[in-house]
Amino acid sequence: MKVSKEKSAEKSVLLEVSGLKQYFPVKKDSIFQPKAFVKAVDDISFVVNEGETLSIVGESGCGKSTTGRSILKLDEPTEGKVLYAGKNLVDLTKKEMRELRGDLQVIFQDPFASLNPRQTIKKILGEAMTIQKSVAKPLQHDRMIELLNLVGLPGEALDRYPHEFSGGQRQRIGIARALAVDPKLIICDEAVSALDVSIQAQILNLLKKLQKQFQLTFLFISHDLSVVRYISDRVMVMYLGKIVEISDKKDLFDAPLHPYTKALLSSIPVPNPSIKSKRILLKGDVPSPINPPTGCRFHTRCPFATERCKAEEPVLRELRVNHSVSCHYAEELFS
Repeated sequence: MKVSKEKSAEKSVLLEVSGLKQYFPVKKDSIFQPKAFVKAVDDISFVVNEGETLSIVGESGCGKSTTGRSILKLDEPTEGKVLYAGKNLVDLTKKEMRELRGDLQVIFQDPFASLNPRQTIKKILGEAMTIQKSVAKPLQHDRMIELLNLVGLPGEALDRYPHEFSGGQRQRIGIARALAVDPKLIICDEAVSALDVSIQAQILNLLKKLQKQFQLTFLFISHDLSVVRYISDRVMVMYLGKIVEISDKKDLFDAPLHPYTKALLSSIPVPNPSIKSKRILLKGDVPSPINPPTGCRFHTRCPFATERCKAEEPVLRELRVNHSVSCHYAEELFS
């Protein structure tokens, strides 16, 4: 059994992403058509500190899930660096990357599609241990029972198949599979969005408990701001492949600096009928990532946009302690 680690006074950087780009080629209708790319992630940089939960939020198509997949090299990054343990994951071969897979795990959105329906739970958990050599063969059975108990399932579940479990139970199995190789970083890609609200709360509480027990680090990808507010330490907001704001959770939810973030937060339902919240409705649709707007990518929908916003791309800059924003007029708008 992996013993709990003591929480250090200062958190060190576990993962550093620099200039990450992920472009997907668009199929051409003819040989005369110029080559085009979907710029799903376009030159982003951030760090993930050891033991924290950094959440990535934004509308569908903003690049949050692609960011997670690119870090793990499930999609080969187009450009940039992903530094972990002093190594740039982008430059590693498949063999070298496999050696680090045990440290970098993922919990997928669909707990049924991510589990092999033809394998028992024993086979699913044992396969991870065998490939990563995290547990010796004679000790694997006891370790599997230990993992299932950790996530709230009985040991008898080992001989059953994924279809015999509910969605919440299958997600617990996915969590157990991620823990089977003693990871340091787990990327949770919409890990609770397919579950009922009551089950979501159980899974979130389980993740928080496991994080505290084993000093895990989470990169939590979600579109549900209420969930993000509950589980996060820091929050990163993305729009059309770019980071528009990144901050500590409290600072971001209490005093956002970017118009897009402010609009997102205004959509959170208030569970009190006597309180009337003012919803900020953005005009227009999200532009195409194949041909994104020049300048600030949000200017086509921003109510404060000027000619400068159309021509000059804002840089991500720190305006408060641990609070960075990509907006030319953040000081004037929300100071």
